[in-house]
Amino acid sequence: GFTSINQAPITGEAMPVPKEEGDEVFAGTINGESSFEFRSTRQASDTTLAHIIRMVEDAQSRRAPAEQWVERFARLYTPTMMILALAVALVPPLAFSLPWATWFYQALVLLVIACPCSLVISTPVSIVAGLTSAARNGVLIKGGAYLEAPAHLRVIAFDKTGTLTRGQPAVQNIIPLDRHTEVELLERAAALEFHSTHPLARAILKHAGRMGLEVGPAGDFTVLPGQGARGTIGGHSYWIGSHRLLEQLDRNNPGFRHMAENLEDEGHSLVVIWCEDHVCGAMSIADGVRKEAASVIQELKELGVEKVIMMTGDNQRTAQKASSVLGIDEWHAELLPQDKVTLVGKLREEFGKVAMVGDGVNDAPAMAEADVSIAMGAMGSDAAIETADIALMADDLEKIPWLMRHSRKTLAVIKQNIVFSLGLKGAFVIMTFWGYASLWAAIAADMGASLLVIFNGLRLLRIGQRQ
Repeated sequence: GFTSINQAPITGEAMPVPKEEGDEVFAGTINGESSFEFRSTRQASDTTLAHIIRMVEDAQSRRAPAEQWVERFARLYTPTMMILALAVALVPPLAFSLPWATWFYQALVLLVIACPCSLVISTPVSIVAGLTSAARNGVLIKGGAYLEAPAHLRVIAFDKTGTLTRGQPAVQNIIPLDRHTEVELLERAAALEFHSTHPLARAILKHAGRMGLEVGPAGDFTVLPGQGARGTIGGHSYWIGSHRLLEQLDRNNPGFRHMAENLEDEGHSLVVIWCEDHVCGAMSIADGVRKEAASVIQELKELGVEKVIMMTGDNQRTAQKASSVLGIDEWHAELLPQDKVTLVGKLREEFGKVAMVGDGVNDAPAMAEADVSIAMGAMGSDAAIETADIALMADDLEKIPWLMRHSRKTLAVIKQNIVFSLGLKGAFVIMTFWGYASLWAAIAADMGASLLVIFNGLRLLRIGQRQ
């Protein structure tokens, strides 16, 4: 048979791909037009979808975050301070015959001030406050490591379909011909597509609804598999389909064909409406870019991102057009999931910290390979959100530069807390050796430092609200 397949879950292509006898179809894709028979050539464990799942697991297993450093520090810090306090209590009396009571007291002072409470709590309280303020602003972050990472990003790779674009085909232009009006053309197209489930048909019907048109189905409706449809409106026969179908019926002209090819070069799909004796007009349908995408990319560059890259399963012409509109530094087209993983790996080797922003199943392996993975939450697939370190719950690209600024502010607060805590403890250690520190002063300093770093960390809650 002949049909069109929605390959977006696997390749990320916005438009359905025509399939005919002998073509290969992916497991996990969606049949969108007519029934067909297919032969399975691989076991379930060897499908593209199964490979995607395995790649996600492999990429995640290679992560080695900073938690290991924290564990090593905790294992060393406490025994070191215990040994130092013991040395303060024993060495002066034994080596220099100084009073035991005095140096035992100083050892207690050292133990109190060396208590790592303020130092240890300074980071988690800041991270919890940072995570909370991010959630309030529609950014769900799956842990402290992923809150810190955006501050150091040098490269951000975007999937195109559903991330930089809306992920849904929409009518871009209506081109009436031969004295027809735009409303007239839209009414006839909607009537012919009334019963169709094709994504282009849904785009036409949605546009007609937005225009407030109440349209009924065309009579004598007939589907032309893989080409279009025919129906009767007001006693006259009308056809809707691609300009190639028009050529097959000898209804095309060179000027119209040239216009159609130009629109296709820009990534549009052209739908033509005609009757028995003339062409009524055409509509261009495309997956339009998000209105905020270009400004977001410019803002990321101002924040210090060295390169913004677009990756897509779409064809070269569509990718080139989108990248020129958005101001993308580099684009890669016709990529399968494993190609995206390879590309992200190369970017990490070349630049260091790399973020991947995506929304589909096909993005999940590359997202798992990246240092920071960001899923478009509202329209993102379960697989992408499950894999992602960060989910944009409001599906808003403007949250990405916000996230980078918020990450840097969180790191600044953490550094303030650590410097303050270590500085205070260092000063008291020196005072202890010189005999100027008292036990009560050490207790007050330790508790005061803990409270101050907590309050400083909680400032991030107010920062999140202001932003």
